[in-house]
Amino acid sequence: MKIAIIGRTEILYNTTRLLIKQGHSIVCILTSKEAPEYLKTRKDFLRLAEELGVPYSSTSRIFEQEEMLKNAQADIAVSMNYSSIIPYAIIDLFPLGILNAHGGDLPRYRGNACQTWAILNEEDRIGLCIHRMDEKLDSGDIIVRDYISIDHNTKVSEVLNRFSERIPAMFLEAIIKLAKNPDFVLQLQSTDPKDALRCYPRIPSDGEIDWNMSAWEINKLIRAAGTPYSGAYTFFEDVQDKGKIKKLSIDAAYIESFESDYCAVPGHVLRMDGGQKWGVVCGDKKILVLEKIRIDGEDVPVKFHTVRQRLGIDFSNNINHLYHRLNELEDKLGRLNL
Repeated sequence: MKIAIIGRTEILYNTTRLLIKQGHSIVCILTSKEAPEYLKTRKDFLRLAEELGVPYSSTSRIFEQEEMLKNAQADIAVSMNYSSIIPYAIIDLFPLGILNAHGGDLPRYRGNACQTWAILNEEDRIGLCIHRMDEKLDSGDIIVRDYISIDHNTKVSEVLNRFSERIPAMFLEAIIKLAKNPDFVLQLQSTDPKDALRCYPRIPSDGEIDWNMSAWEINKLIRAAGTPYSGAYTFFEDVQDKGKIKKLSIDAAYIESFESDYCAVPGHVLRMDGGQKWGVVCGDKKILVLEKIRIDGEDVPVKFHTVRQRLGIDFSNNINHLYHRLNELEDKLGRLNL
């Protein structure tokens, strides 16, 4: 089958390699600027196009390359993570349409960051679908579906690794089914809005930890916001470094109860097991034991030098400090003007 490639990510790149290996013909490649976490870039797709001797373009404005896509005369297109909506005018260029991979249990979990939202919503599985694209968000008919089981220990990185392993084979399976029967549909998607769950994008600041939350909620955030995303984090005044404000990112942690009753406020750092491990008090008085952390982006051992350390910022104290510093600067500038 003649196939056009539209999109980004190493998963799409690996899918392209698998389709070639299985005897399919790649007739053009259209990509766009990669996201920071992607392992394959536009240069990788360009080199692949040059290796295959097929037309290549990188743009987020797909209409600019309508002629290239039309002239390629592909039977079908395979797309993943393209940076803009693909309209019917482009979809209709391909007799069998455009296939897309979506990491959500359609018609539920349409949209963005579906794996993160599924972890935060405490689902026990995450759907993975290959579906035909239409102009609406993740609403095309499903051709192939699979599920990945998750639990209270699952990290988003583990889910994405499973997706990376599974999606290329699922694209191939969908193409084989459509080659045998162009009208094949595993499931027609519901058009009832009540059946859909629209997931909106998350941004890095969504990963900031509120230590007044329960240990369970904070640990979910750590698992859902981690690699390859920017991670769950908190700021703190390092009492061992002249009170400098630093950013601490938590890559791995687990929940534990303290060995005795205690008095402490959320965010307080506790020495546990004779200093063999360190935990942080959460809003429900459970302890979040830190396993892997970064400070200002650098991997560091989980170790503090005093139980006077708190995580989280004392905003009132810092605003008061800034207020007085501004007054001092104003006085100094006033004297210089004299």
